Amino acid sequence: MHNYIWSGMKVRLRPILSTDWEKFHNNDFDSDGARLCDVIHFPRSEEGTRSWATHQASNTSNGDNVSLAIETLEGILIGSISANSCDTRNGTFKYGVAIFREHWRKGYASEAVKILLRYYLEELRYRKVNAHVYAFNEGSVALQEHLGFAQEGRLRDMIFTKGQHFDEFVYGLTKNEYDKMKV
Repeated sequence: MHNYIWSGMKVRLRPILSTDWEKFHNNDFDSDGARLCDVIHFPRSEEGTRSWATHQASNTSNGDNVSLAIETLEGILIGSISANSCDTRNGTFKYGVAIFREHWRKGYASEAVKILLRYYLEELRYRKVNAHVYAFNEGSVALQEHLGFAQEGRLRDMIFTKGQHFDEFVYGLTKNEYDKMKV
Protein backbone atom coordinates (compact mmCIF):
# COMPACT_ATOMS: atom_id res chain seq x y z
CA MET A 1 0.00 0.00 0.00
CA HIS A 2 2.98 2.33 -0.50
CA ASN A 3 1.23 4.30 -3.22
CA TYR A 4 -1.84 5.16 -1.10
CA ILE A 5 -1.79 8.96 -0.79
CA TRP A 6 -3.36 8.93 2.68
CA SER A 7 -0.62 6.72 4.15
CA GLY A 8 2.95 7.30 5.27
CA MET A 9 5.62 5.19 6.93
CA LYS A 10 4.05 5.42 10.41
CA VAL A 11 0.45 6.61 10.06
CA ARG A 12 -2.49 6.86 7.74
CA LEU A 13 -5.40 9.27 7.64
CA ARG A 14 -8.95 7.97 7.46
CA PRO A 15 -12.50 9.11 8.14
CA ILE A 16 -13.59 9.31 11.77
CA LEU A 17 -15.78 6.28 12.47
CA SER A 18 -18.73 6.13 14.84
CA THR A 19 -16.85 3.33 16.65
CA ASP A 20 -14.02 5.79 17.47
CA TRP A 21 -16.20 7.56 20.03
CA GLU A 22 -14.71 5.85 23.10
CA LYS A 23 -11.09 6.85 22.40
CA PHE A 24 -12.16 10.42 21.70
CA HIS A 25 -14.28 10.39 24.87
CA ASN A 26 -11.35 9.17 26.95
CA ASN A 27 -9.20 11.91 25.41
CA ASP A 28 -11.75 14.48 26.65
CA PHE A 29 -10.38 13.86 30.16
CA ASP A 30 -6.97 15.29 29.19
CA SER A 31 -7.66 18.94 30.06
CA ASP A 32 -4.06 20.02 29.49
CA GLY A 33 -4.16 18.44 26.02
CA ALA A 34 -7.47 20.19 25.27
CA ARG A 35 -5.97 23.52 26.37
CA LEU A 36 -3.07 23.08 23.90
CA CYS A 37 -5.31 22.33 20.90
CA ASP A 38 -8.46 24.32 21.46
CA VAL A 39 -10.18 25.10 24.75
CA ILE A 40 -11.41 23.15 27.72
CA HIS A 41 -15.06 22.48 27.00
CA PHE A 42 -17.88 21.60 29.35
CA PRO A 43 -17.98 17.87 30.17
CA ARG A 44 -19.56 15.76 27.45
CA SER A 45 -21.60 12.64 28.11
CA GLU A 46 -20.78 9.33 26.50
CA GLU A 47 -23.94 9.73 24.43
CA GLY A 48 -22.77 13.18 23.37
CA THR A 49 -19.43 11.79 22.19
CA ARG A 50 -21.19 8.91 20.40
CA SER A 51 -23.44 11.44 18.66
CA TRP A 52 -20.42 13.58 17.69
CA ALA A 53 -18.56 10.56 16.27
CA THR A 54 -21.65 9.40 14.35
CA HIS A 55 -22.05 12.90 12.90
CA GLN A 56 -18.37 12.99 11.91
CA ALA A 57 -18.66 9.55 10.31
CA SER A 58 -21.62 10.60 8.18
CA ASN A 59 -20.23 14.04 7.19
CA THR A 60 -16.57 13.48 6.34
CA SER A 61 -16.11 16.79 4.52
CA ASN A 62 -17.72 20.14 3.84
CA GLY A 63 -16.21 21.30 0.58
CA ASP A 64 -12.49 20.91 1.21
CA ASN A 65 -12.92 21.33 4.99
CA VAL A 66 -12.42 17.94 6.60
CA SER A 67 -11.72 16.23 9.93
CA LEU A 68 -9.88 12.92 9.74
CA ALA A 69 -8.68 10.32 12.19
CA ILE A 70 -5.00 9.51 12.45
CA GLU A 71 -4.15 5.87 13.04
CA THR A 72 -0.94 3.89 13.10
CA LEU A 73 -0.34 1.43 10.27
CA GLU A 74 -1.33 -1.25 12.81
CA GLY A 75 -4.79 0.36 13.04
CA ILE A 76 -4.48 2.10 16.44
CA LEU A 77 -6.37 5.41 16.61
CA ILE A 78 -3.91 8.03 17.89
CA GLY A 79 -5.54 11.40 17.14
CA SER A 80 -7.11 13.63 14.52
CA ILE A 81 -6.23 16.24 11.92
CA SER A 82 -8.38 18.81 10.18
CA ALA A 83 -8.25 21.23 7.29
CA ASN A 84 -10.49 24.26 7.72
CA SER A 85 -11.09 27.77 6.44
CA CYS A 86 -10.47 26.36 2.95
CA ASP A 87 -10.59 29.22 0.46
CA THR A 88 -10.46 27.90 -3.10
CA ARG A 89 -10.53 31.39 -4.62
CA ASN A 90 -7.33 32.44 -2.88
CA GLY A 91 -5.86 28.95 -2.51
CA THR A 92 -5.41 29.08 1.26
CA PHE A 93 -6.39 26.86 4.16
CA LYS A 94 -5.62 26.27 7.83
CA TYR A 95 -4.90 23.01 9.55
CA GLY A 96 -4.91 21.63 13.07
CA VAL A 97 -3.61 18.36 14.49
CA ALA A 98 -4.12 16.64 17.84
CA ILE A 99 -2.36 13.49 19.00
CA PHE A 100 -3.53 11.59 22.09
CA ARG A 101 -0.99 12.19 24.89
CA GLU A 102 0.31 8.60 25.10
CA HIS A 103 1.44 8.89 21.46
CA TRP A 104 3.28 12.23 21.67
CA ARG A 105 6.88 12.64 20.47
CA LYS A 106 6.86 9.67 18.09
CA GLY A 107 6.76 11.60 14.81
CA TYR A 108 3.07 10.88 14.22
CA ALA A 109 1.91 14.51 14.05
CA SER A 110 4.70 15.47 11.67
CA GLU A 111 3.90 12.64 9.28
CA ALA A 112 0.13 13.25 9.45
CA VAL A 113 0.65 16.93 8.56
CA LYS A 114 2.92 15.99 5.64
CA ILE A 115 0.25 13.63 4.30
CA LEU A 116 -2.40 16.37 4.54
CA LEU A 117 -0.11 18.96 2.94
CA ARG A 118 0.76 16.58 0.09
CA TYR A 119 -2.93 16.19 -0.74
CA TYR A 120 -3.91 19.86 -0.46
CA LEU A 121 -0.84 21.32 -2.17
CA GLU A 122 -0.28 18.65 -4.83
CA GLU A 123 -3.82 17.46 -5.60
CA LEU A 124 -6.18 20.35 -4.80
CA ARG A 125 -3.97 23.22 -6.05
CA TYR A 126 -3.86 25.14 -2.77
CA ARG A 127 -0.95 27.63 -2.58
CA LYS A 128 -0.68 28.41 1.13
CA VAL A 129 -1.36 26.77 4.48
CA ASN A 130 -1.55 28.48 7.87
CA ALA A 131 -1.48 27.15 11.40
CA HIS A 132 -2.51 29.11 14.48
CA VAL A 133 -0.52 28.07 17.56
CA TYR A 134 -0.90 29.18 21.15
CA ALA A 135 2.34 30.73 22.44
CA PHE A 136 2.42 28.34 25.42
CA ASN A 137 2.20 25.25 23.19
CA GLU A 138 5.93 24.59 22.87
CA GLY A 139 5.39 21.23 21.15
CA SER A 140 3.28 22.77 18.39
CA VAL A 141 5.71 25.67 17.93
CA ALA A 142 8.52 23.13 17.50
CA LEU A 143 6.38 21.09 15.06
CA GLN A 144 5.67 24.08 12.81
CA GLU A 145 9.33 25.04 12.72
CA HIS A 146 10.41 21.43 12.09
CA LEU A 147 7.99 21.29 9.14
CA GLY A 148 9.46 24.49 7.65
CA PHE A 149 6.62 26.87 8.51
CA ALA A 150 7.60 30.51 9.08
CA GLN A 151 6.14 32.50 11.95
CA GLU A 152 4.28 35.27 10.15
CA GLY A 153 2.60 37.01 13.02
CA ARG A 154 1.73 37.26 16.67
CA LEU A 155 -1.80 38.00 17.82
CA ARG A 156 -1.44 39.47 21.28
CA ASP A 157 -3.58 38.36 24.24
CA MET A 158 -5.84 36.16 22.10
CA ILE A 159 -6.16 33.07 24.31
CA PHE A 160 -7.44 33.06 27.89
CA THR A 161 -6.67 30.03 30.03
CA LYS A 162 -5.34 29.33 33.52
CA GLY A 163 -6.43 32.81 34.58
CA GLN A 164 -4.37 34.77 32.07
CA HIS A 165 -4.15 35.82 28.45
CA PHE A 166 -1.61 34.40 26.00
CA ASP A 167 -0.48 35.29 22.50
CA GLU A 168 -1.34 33.25 19.44
CA PHE A 169 1.26 32.74 16.71
CA VAL A 170 0.38 32.52 13.02
CA TYR A 171 2.60 30.20 11.00
CA GLY A 172 2.53 29.84 7.23
CA LEU A 173 3.98 27.69 4.48
CA THR A 174 3.67 28.48 0.77
CA LYS A 175 3.55 25.95 -2.05
CA ASN A 176 6.94 27.18 -3.29
CA GLU A 177 8.48 26.62 0.15
CA TYR A 178 6.87 23.19 0.32
CA ASP A 179 8.25 22.27 -3.12
CA LYS A 180 11.78 23.31 -2.10
CA MET A 181 11.64 21.13 1.00
CA LYS A 182 10.53 18.03 -0.93
CA VAL A 183 8.21 17.12 1.96
